[in-house]
Amino acid sequence: MKNFVFISPNFPDNYWHFCRHLRDNGLRVLGIGDCPYDNLTNDQKSSLDEYYKVSSLQNYDEVYRGVAFFIHKYGRIDWLESNNEFWLEQDAELRRDFHILSGFQPEDMPCVKFKSKMKERYALAGIPVARFHLVDTLEQCAAFIEEVGYPVIVKPDNGVGATKTWKLKNDTDLRNFFQNKDDTRFIMEEFIDATVNTYDAIVNSRGEPLLETGNVTAVDLMEVVNQNGNSVFYIRDRLPDDLRTMGRAALKAFGVKSRFVHFEFFRLNRDQHIGKKGEVVALEVNMRPSGGISPTMMNYANSTDVYKIWADMIAFDRTEKGTGDRQYCVFVGRRDARNYILSREEVLTKYASQIKEEGRVDAALAADMGDYMFIACFPTPEELSRYVATILEER
Repeated sequence: MKNFVFISPNFPDNYWHFCRHLRDNGLRVLGIGDCPYDNLTNDQKSSLDEYYKVSSLQNYDEVYRGVAFFIHKYGRIDWLESNNEFWLEQDAELRRDFHILSGFQPEDMPCVKFKSKMKERYALAGIPVARFHLVDTLEQCAAFIEEVGYPVIVKPDNGVGATKTWKLKNDTDLRNFFQNKDDTRFIMEEFIDATVNTYDAIVNSRGEPLLETGNVTAVDLMEVVNQNGNSVFYIRDRLPDDLRTMGRAALKAFGVKSRFVHFEFFRLNRDQHIGKKGEVVALEVNMRPSGGISPTMMNYANSTDVYKIWADMIAFDRTEKGTGDRQYCVFVGRRDARNYILSREEVLTKYASQIKEEGRVDAALAADMGDYMFIACFPTPEELSRYVATILEER
């Protein structure tokens, strides 16, 4: 029996589905997390063969001892994974230290964690990337801005979401950034007027996609985080051909094998230095599933089970699970502090046949995703747009 160590099987709280399908496929599933066992849900408990509790997943020595305990009890570990951006580097270190070859090693991390290194790989694949400059001195950054013009975007070279992200519109903003920034390594990019489109795929050991889908972010993530804005994104009914082509080229450029990936691209809203309106250019790669509840939304949009497809890829390197009827699945995250015309109860009544799930967003994800979520499905983008406008209308 193969042994699979799943790091943080309880967060996000839908990740137990990955574990359940692994176990159903005949693997021994061993969880390591910082949640007390008694606080796990029954579904989370029943998806695991054993659980090792640590005081903090950020304490490498504790997590190391957890893996060592499982090896002592069950033998060598065949797979170790968290499917979580926050733990990618630690996952790689654990694989190295325990000679687990099925996954990224520490030497693979720079090109999948640092935005500047990602751009080099995208460029090798012939995919256009925004011009950038690693933040050093105010004078050098000013020279870069002289070349590309304002506004520019500044964000951590190694980071996720819109945390510590700045949009600099003039010299005053630039000086203010330098006066207030911490010692984080930042990257400065030319501003791209575009909409974020993603390529999401589950890939086998030969780099072949077993599932391809994608989402569109309908709002500015910086506004969501920095201005307490609403969060809106949706899973497409079908992946456009140009995005599929770009995504597959990126899979090859990054040498992706045996993973669930989430690649972000820009679709240009107007002609710019980097390309023509409507064209697709690179943003960044994420070597894990799209965050939070997104995998479940992929299920709704594609009439499938991505958790099972991923577990089949791990266990068999193939899957019999296909897709069915397709539709748009949209996530709307509302804010507690905003005064919406429709109450929660009124939303549920008005869209009773379209709403699939609703509830509070985990506090750890609320900055990016809002405080209260509604997930709904629609057959056309026009119906989706009307729904979003209606439930976000404020008094």
